[in-house]
Amino acid sequence: MTNAAETLLEQALTLPVEDRALLASGLLASLDSESLPEAEVERVWSAETERRAMQLKSGEAELVTWEHVLQRVDERRSQ
Repeated sequence: MTNAAETLLEQALTLPVEDRALLASGLLASLDSESLPEAEVERVWSAETERRAMQLKSGEAELVTWEHVLQRVDERRSQ
């Protein structure tokens, strides 16, 4: 996930549940209209997992727990 997408996710998680549901629905609907062939989806996911594994191996990225993500969201909410 890109930094922009991660930031967007953190912001979206601060929304009320109704807004999050509408946002999720809209995002899922956009995927349906831009469907890729299954082989292409597999290729894209394979490349993404390889990229992420390389980032972890090189130290460019690190794993964080879900609890840590929620803590960051709570911190941003209180700002």
